[in-house]
Amino acid sequence: MDSQFGRGFITNIMLISKHFGLPSEKAWGGVSDHLTEMNVPECFLGTEVEELTALLRKKVMWHQTGIMDKEGADDVIRVLNRLVVAIDRQLGVKDPQVGKYD
Repeated sequence: MDSQFGRGFITNIMLISKHFGLPSEKAWGGVSDHLTEMNVPECFLGTEVEELTALLRKKVMWHQTGIMDKEGADDVIRVLNRLVVAIDRQLGVKDPQVGKYD
């Protein structure tokens, strides 16, 4: 059966990230749908990647749209940044960084 909102791990991280590339007041609409079929691969179980994925789920699922949208979006972006760096570390990248954009 085809997935309506994305299935997998990196696929759903990408889809969630696209939401938070929008202005914060638009970012929240439908973002939690991408968590429905998000699966942490076995190789990441028991690691920081699994912990950060749980934190990401919590921050997205518990957010109430219209209440502190900007602050919540900034917080989710920080978790996403930490998550992708943790994934790179687990995959053997020695010094992963998201960089600084001004």
